[in-house]
Amino acid sequence: MFGRLTPLVKQLLLINIGIAVVQMLMKFDLGEYFGLYFILSDEFKPYQFITYMFLHSTNSIMHLFGNMFALFIFGPLLEQFLGQKKFLILYMVTGIGAGLFYTGVNYLEVRGVKSDVEAYVTNPTSQGFNQLLVDHGENLNPEIYKFVDDYSRNENSPRLKETSVRYAWQLYDLYGRYNMVGASGAVFGILAAFALFFPNTELFLLFLPFPIKAKYLVGFYILYEVYSEFSRAPGDNVAHLAHIGGALIAYVLVRLWKQERNKFY
Repeated sequence: MFGRLTPLVKQLLLINIGIAVVQMLMKFDLGEYFGLYFILSDEFKPYQFITYMFLHSTNSIMHLFGNMFALFIFGPLLEQFLGQKKFLILYMVTGIGAGLFYTGVNYLEVRGVKSDVEAYVTNPTSQGFNQLLVDHGENLNPEIYKFVDDYSRNENSPRLKETSVRYAWQLYDLYGRYNMVGASGAVFGILAAFALFFPNTELFLLFLPFPIKAKYLVGFYILYEVYSEFSRAPGDNVAHLAHIGGALIAYVLVRLWKQERNKFY
């Protein structure tokens, strides 16, 4: 069903894997400089909307493997079908668009965090601090909960109030310190485009005893990403919004290209 490795897919594989190997050998995380930071962070640079998608986590080889395996499986047929120019447009536009989509939604979320922190700072109480942690504290060091116990027992302590305000602002700052890396947005764009162009292509998966059509597999995967974003578990640092954004932008591109083809014929 799937053809040989096509030139552009091969180049993308070599670039992504090559950069990952260099990082591992040098024991240097390029994501600190070229990952995509929050748009209001001091570390944010516009070029990160491009560079982030050629980097992968240095903490887990599975991040790189998962993205490159999907590119290897689904990319060649799409490149043959679309041609190199459109395939490159698909990859770059969905990757950059996924970063923009993630940034836009993240901006609204962080603005909400800032609003809650400012409201707490004007009236610091132990109950308000607990609520702030419940709403936004999943990325804080667990040791902070030792402080929560002390603060709850000594709520009127000026020292503890001052410390709680400092922790509250650190909570807001955390959102600007994390960066996003990975080709997942572009890869989800490829998955979505594949399902839209070849919806009834049957795929065989190792963990399923029967074939499944591309439209069902990809559709389920995207719905899972939506569910994961809205029911995010503690410690989940996956950029589900970027995945969703890549798929949405691929949908728009494919619709446009299909209209062009219908007009031509």
